[in-house]
Amino acid sequence: MILPPLLALRLSKLLAGVFLYGLAMSLMLRAGLGVAPWDVLTLGLVHQTGLSFGLLTILIGLAVLLLWWPLRQPAGLGTVLNALLVGPSAQFGLWLLPEFDIRWQQVLVFAGGLLLLALATGLYIGARFGPGPRDGLMTGLHARYGWPIWAVRTGIEGSVLLAGWWMGGTVGLGTVAFAVLIGPLVGRALPWCDTPMPAVAQPSPA
Repeated sequence: MILPPLLALRLSKLLAGVFLYGLAMSLMLRAGLGVAPWDVLTLGLVHQTGLSFGLLTILIGLAVLLLWWPLRQPAGLGTVLNALLVGPSAQFGLWLLPEFDIRWQQVLVFAGGLLLLALATGLYIGARFGPGPRDGLMTGLHARYGWPIWAVRTGIEGSVLLAGWWMGGTVGLGTVAFAVLIGPLVGRALPWCDTPMPAVAQPSPA
């Protein structure tokens, strides 16, 4: 079966995006300068449970999806693949990459991971198959209760950051850099990676 070109392009972007997202997470982890708030939570749970980072990434994603139910947030193929594939990709990256302990190497690796994560986010969102579990929770709360997006994101990420730090997750300068830079970087990546969809023809008046 041959897929239509537009669908094949969207699926390619989606799969590349979720794979590169996990790889970007592993780069920032190996840099050792601090990670994104959700990854702080994952590291805290690794510290508490002894389970692998990749497995816990999947479990957290599925748990977040359960929170969509009362919000009536619709899920898409991208939502499901994000929940299931980012964790294994991150675990593969952790297996592949060494730990870095020289400061200039740590900075370069973290910066590369941050840029790659922004690109990956643009790819999977630009594929237009639905948001990831964490992004969908944010937009679902906004749609259900009318809270500003910035307030919802700050509340969610601040909560998971504090919970992860309390459980032993790593917080560092990289965590601050992520919070400050990820928004503008994704904002630049999205227009490059977006997939224009054909306009739906409107029925002509009788």
